[in-house]
Amino acid sequence: MKVEHRSEANVGQMVRVLKGKDAGTVAVVVAIVDTKFVLIADGNKRKFDHPKRKNVQHLELSPVISSEVVHSLQESGRVTNAKLRHAVMAFIKSANLNAEEKGD
Repeated sequence: MKVEHRSEANVGQMVRVLKGKDAGTVAVVVAIVDTKFVLIADGNKRKFDHPKRKNVQHLELSPVISSEVVHSLQESGRVTNAKLRHAVMAFIKSANLNAEEKGD
């Protein structure tokens, strides 16, 4: 089974890390470096002040975009780590609910 990779990421988009020591974790795109690289943070291990630079090809981009994160970045150019943690937890919870529904 091949995972489709869209090469365009958006700020506030939820991603799952596929490669590297953070593989399997969920994070939020906090900035776009160029067409190939983005900066991601999860508010927990990776704080907003020290985001991880990742190749887009090493990420599974989800269709979910956190409006809270986007609004915060537009208003102040920053987002709190608590908002990042909240967005990640909400995404994980919704992904688990969808997985359970598909299992029935």
